[in-house]
Amino acid sequence: MVDLTTSTQSDLADLVKSKSAEHGDLIAAEFQSAGRGRLDRNFEAASASALLFSFYIKPKRSRTDWGFIGLLAALTMQQVISEDNPAKVWLKWPNDILIGDKKVAGLLAQATDDGVIIGIGMNVAMTAEELPVASATSLAIAGSDKLDRNLILSDFLNLFQSNFKEWDEGADFIDKYSEVCATLGLQVQIEVAGRENRTGKALSIIKHGALALEDGFEVNVGDVVHLR
Repeated sequence: MVDLTTSTQSDLADLVKSKSAEHGDLIAAEFQSAGRGRLDRNFEAASASALLFSFYIKPKRSRTDWGFIGLLAALTMQQVISEDNPAKVWLKWPNDILIGDKKVAGLLAQATDDGVIIGIGMNVAMTAEELPVASATSLAIAGSDKLDRNLILSDFLNLFQSNFKEWDEGADFIDKYSEVCATLGLQVQIEVAGRENRTGKALSIIKHGALALEDGFEVNVGDVVHLR
Protein backbone atom coordinates (compact mmCIF):
# COMPACT_ATOMS: atom_id res chain seq x y z
CA MET A 1 0.00 0.00 0.00
CA VAL A 2 1.29 3.45 -0.93
CA ASP A 3 -0.16 6.78 0.20
CA LEU A 4 0.19 8.54 -3.14
CA THR A 5 0.94 7.50 -6.70
CA THR A 6 0.10 8.71 -10.15
CA SER A 7 -1.50 5.38 -11.11
CA THR A 8 -1.22 1.87 -9.67
CA GLN A 9 -1.74 0.54 -13.21
CA SER A 10 1.13 2.56 -14.64
CA ASP A 11 3.42 1.74 -11.70
CA LEU A 12 2.83 -1.98 -12.11
CA ALA A 13 3.18 -1.76 -15.89
CA ASP A 14 6.63 -0.19 -15.40
CA LEU A 15 7.64 -3.10 -13.14
CA VAL A 16 6.39 -5.61 -15.69
CA LYS A 17 8.24 -3.84 -18.51
CA SER A 18 11.49 -3.93 -16.51
CA LYS A 19 10.97 -7.65 -15.74
CA SER A 20 10.71 -6.84 -12.02
CA ALA A 21 7.14 -8.08 -11.50
CA GLU A 22 6.11 -11.59 -10.55
CA HIS A 23 2.78 -13.41 -10.83
CA GLY A 24 0.53 -12.14 -8.04
CA ASP A 25 2.30 -8.84 -7.42
CA LEU A 26 -0.05 -6.05 -6.31
CA ILE A 27 0.06 -2.29 -5.75
CA ALA A 28 -2.69 -0.50 -3.78
CA ALA A 29 -2.92 3.23 -3.12
CA GLU A 30 -4.72 5.67 -0.86
CA PHE A 31 -4.81 8.27 -3.64
CA GLN A 32 -4.01 8.39 -7.35
CA SER A 33 -3.15 11.69 -8.98
CA ALA A 34 -3.58 10.31 -12.50
CA GLY A 35 -5.72 7.22 -12.16
CA ARG A 36 -7.16 5.88 -15.38
CA GLY A 37 -9.93 3.59 -16.46
CA ARG A 38 -10.97 2.01 -19.72
CA LEU A 39 -10.23 3.93 -22.94
CA ASP A 40 -7.72 6.10 -20.99
CA ARG A 41 -10.42 7.95 -19.04
CA ASN A 42 -9.46 9.61 -15.77
CA PHE A 43 -10.49 8.00 -12.51
CA GLU A 44 -10.60 10.44 -9.61
CA ALA A 45 -11.45 9.83 -5.96
CA ALA A 46 -10.84 11.67 -2.70
CA SER A 47 -8.03 10.22 -0.59
CA ALA A 48 -9.04 7.09 1.39
CA SER A 49 -12.54 7.09 -0.11
CA ALA A 50 -11.95 4.42 -2.75
CA LEU A 51 -10.33 1.02 -3.12
CA LEU A 52 -7.60 1.47 -5.74
CA PHE A 53 -5.32 -1.39 -6.74
CA SER A 54 -3.67 -3.22 -9.62
CA PHE A 55 -2.28 -6.75 -9.74
CA TYR A 56 -0.38 -8.90 -12.20
CA ILE A 57 -1.10 -12.47 -13.28
CA LYS A 58 0.47 -14.88 -15.76
CA PRO A 59 -2.20 -17.19 -17.20
CA LYS A 60 -1.33 -20.65 -18.46
CA ARG A 61 -4.43 -20.74 -20.63
CA SER A 62 -4.26 -19.83 -24.33
CA ARG A 63 -3.74 -16.14 -25.02
CA THR A 64 -6.84 -16.20 -27.24
CA ASP A 65 -8.92 -16.64 -24.06
CA TRP A 66 -7.31 -13.81 -22.08
CA GLY A 67 -10.07 -11.39 -23.03
CA PHE A 68 -12.30 -13.04 -20.45
CA ILE A 69 -9.94 -12.33 -17.53
CA GLY A 70 -11.27 -8.80 -17.04
CA LEU A 71 -14.82 -10.17 -16.96
CA LEU A 72 -13.74 -12.80 -14.43
CA ALA A 73 -12.24 -10.13 -12.17
CA ALA A 74 -15.41 -8.03 -12.42
CA LEU A 75 -17.54 -11.08 -11.61
CA THR A 76 -15.36 -11.84 -8.60
CA MET A 77 -15.78 -8.32 -7.20
CA GLN A 78 -19.52 -8.51 -7.87
CA GLN A 79 -19.65 -11.70 -5.83
CA VAL A 80 -17.67 -10.12 -2.98
CA ILE A 81 -19.72 -6.95 -2.56
CA SER A 82 -23.07 -8.67 -3.15
CA GLU A 83 -22.73 -10.49 0.19
CA ASP A 84 -23.17 -7.32 2.25
CA ASN A 85 -25.19 -5.11 -0.03
CA PRO A 86 -28.95 -4.65 0.30
CA ALA A 87 -29.32 -3.68 -3.37
CA LYS A 88 -28.72 -5.88 -6.41
CA VAL A 89 -25.19 -5.70 -7.80
CA TRP A 90 -24.95 -6.05 -11.58
CA LEU A 91 -22.26 -6.13 -14.24
CA LYS A 92 -22.33 -3.94 -17.33
CA TRP A 93 -20.31 -5.46 -20.15
CA PRO A 94 -17.44 -5.72 -20.14
CA ASN A 95 -16.38 -4.91 -16.61
CA ASP A 96 -18.29 -2.07 -14.96
CA ILE A 97 -19.91 -2.94 -11.64
CA LEU A 98 -23.32 -1.40 -10.97
CA ILE A 99 -25.53 -1.09 -7.93
CA GLY A 100 -28.97 -0.66 -9.39
CA ASP A 101 -28.21 1.34 -12.52
CA LYS A 102 -25.32 3.37 -11.06
CA LYS A 103 -21.62 2.58 -11.38
CA VAL A 104 -19.77 1.73 -8.19
CA ALA A 105 -16.57 0.32 -9.71
CA GLY A 106 -14.65 0.05 -12.94
CA LEU A 107 -11.94 -2.26 -14.10
CA LEU A 108 -9.09 -2.12 -16.59
CA ALA A 109 -7.39 -5.25 -17.97
CA GLN A 110 -4.11 -4.65 -19.80
CA ALA A 111 -2.35 -7.51 -21.61
CA THR A 112 1.45 -7.62 -21.59
CA ASP A 113 3.90 -9.98 -23.31
CA ASP A 114 3.32 -12.82 -20.87
CA GLY A 115 0.55 -11.74 -18.53
CA VAL A 116 -2.28 -9.38 -17.66
CA ILE A 117 -2.37 -6.35 -15.38
CA ILE A 118 -5.78 -5.80 -13.81
CA GLY A 119 -6.64 -2.48 -12.20
CA ILE A 120 -9.77 -1.86 -10.13
CA GLY A 121 -11.16 1.37 -8.74
CA MET A 122 -14.20 1.16 -6.49
CA ASN A 123 -16.07 3.94 -4.70
CA VAL A 124 -16.31 2.81 -1.09
CA ALA A 125 -16.85 5.68 1.34
CA MET A 126 -17.61 8.50 -1.09
CA THR A 127 -20.44 10.84 -0.19
CA ALA A 128 -22.91 12.07 -2.80
CA GLU A 129 -21.00 15.36 -2.96
CA GLU A 130 -17.73 13.57 -3.74
CA LEU A 131 -19.06 11.53 -6.65
CA PRO A 132 -17.54 12.55 -10.00
CA VAL A 133 -20.77 12.12 -12.01
CA ALA A 134 -24.48 11.69 -11.30
CA SER A 135 -24.43 8.17 -12.75
CA ALA A 136 -22.01 6.97 -10.05
CA THR A 137 -22.58 5.67 -6.54
CA SER A 138 -20.57 4.24 -3.64
CA LEU A 139 -20.90 1.30 -1.27
CA ALA A 140 -21.64 3.74 1.56
CA ILE A 141 -24.45 5.47 -0.36
CA ALA A 142 -25.91 2.07 -1.32
CA GLY A 143 -26.06 1.03 2.34
CA SER A 144 -23.45 -1.71 2.22
CA ASP A 145 -22.33 -3.22 5.51
CA LYS A 146 -18.82 -3.84 4.18
CA LEU A 147 -16.85 -0.58 4.01
CA ASP A 148 -13.44 -1.76 5.26
CA ARG A 149 -11.26 -1.49 2.16
CA ASN A 150 -8.65 -3.90 3.52
CA LEU A 151 -11.32 -6.51 4.13
CA ILE A 152 -12.84 -6.03 0.67
CA LEU A 153 -9.41 -6.37 -0.93
CA SER A 154 -8.59 -9.48 1.08
CA ASP A 155 -11.91 -11.12 0.24
CA PHE A 156 -11.48 -10.25 -3.43
CA LEU A 157 -7.97 -11.64 -3.69
CA ASN A 158 -8.90 -14.89 -1.96
CA LEU A 159 -11.93 -15.44 -4.17
CA PHE A 160 -10.14 -14.36 -7.35
CA GLN A 161 -7.33 -16.80 -6.62
CA SER A 162 -9.89 -19.61 -6.49
CA ASN A 163 -11.89 -18.43 -9.52
CA PHE A 164 -8.78 -17.80 -11.59
CA LYS A 165 -7.31 -21.22 -10.80
CA GLU A 166 -10.53 -22.86 -12.00
CA TRP A 167 -10.65 -20.70 -15.13
CA ASP A 168 -6.97 -21.22 -15.90
CA GLU A 169 -7.53 -24.98 -15.75
CA GLY A 170 -10.34 -24.74 -18.30
CA ALA A 171 -13.50 -23.90 -16.31
CA ASP A 172 -16.18 -21.81 -18.02
CA PHE A 173 -17.58 -18.85 -16.05
CA ILE A 174 -19.77 -17.52 -18.87
CA ASP A 175 -23.04 -18.67 -17.29
CA LYS A 176 -22.17 -17.12 -13.91
CA TYR A 177 -21.21 -13.85 -15.57
CA SER A 178 -24.32 -13.86 -17.75
CA GLU A 179 -26.62 -14.34 -14.74
CA VAL A 180 -25.61 -10.94 -13.34
CA CYS A 181 -24.93 -9.08 -16.60
CA ALA A 182 -27.41 -6.22 -16.93
CA THR A 183 -26.40 -5.70 -20.57
CA LEU A 184 -27.80 -8.97 -21.91
CA GLY A 185 -31.26 -8.75 -23.42
CA LEU A 186 -31.11 -4.98 -23.86
CA GLN A 187 -30.94 -2.81 -26.94
CA VAL A 188 -27.49 -1.26 -26.79
CA GLN A 189 -25.42 1.26 -28.66
CA ILE A 190 -21.74 0.49 -29.23
CA GLU A 191 -19.51 3.55 -29.31
CA VAL A 192 -15.90 3.35 -30.49
CA ALA A 193 -13.83 6.46 -31.20
CA GLY A 194 -13.37 6.95 -34.91
CA ARG A 195 -16.08 4.50 -35.91
CA GLU A 196 -19.76 4.80 -36.62
CA ASN A 197 -21.97 3.85 -33.68
CA ARG A 198 -23.68 0.48 -33.93
CA THR A 199 -26.94 -0.54 -32.25
CA GLY A 200 -28.45 -3.95 -31.62
CA LYS A 201 -29.75 -6.35 -28.99
CA ALA A 202 -27.11 -7.79 -26.65
CA LEU A 203 -27.53 -11.54 -26.91
CA SER A 204 -24.70 -13.42 -25.18
CA ILE A 205 -21.12 -13.52 -23.95
CA ILE A 206 -18.54 -15.45 -25.97
CA LYS A 207 -15.71 -17.59 -24.55
CA HIS A 208 -13.03 -14.95 -25.04
CA GLY A 209 -15.18 -12.23 -23.45
CA ALA A 210 -16.74 -10.57 -26.49
CA LEU A 211 -20.37 -9.43 -26.51
CA ALA A 212 -22.48 -11.05 -29.23
CA LEU A 213 -25.32 -9.03 -30.71
CA GLU A 214 -28.50 -10.59 -32.07
CA ASP A 215 -27.41 -9.91 -35.66
CA GLY A 216 -24.23 -11.95 -35.15
CA PHE A 217 -21.87 -9.00 -34.71
CA GLU A 218 -19.20 -9.49 -32.02
CA VAL A 219 -18.18 -6.52 -29.88
CA ASN A 220 -14.62 -6.76 -28.57
CA VAL A 221 -14.01 -3.15 -27.63
CA GLY A 222 -15.96 0.04 -27.08
CA ASP A 223 -18.42 1.76 -24.80
CA VAL A 224 -21.83 0.15 -24.38
CA VAL A 225 -24.81 2.41 -23.79
CA HIS A 226 -27.95 0.70 -22.47
CA LEU A 227 -30.87 1.99 -24.54
CA ARG A 228 -33.71 -0.05 -23.03
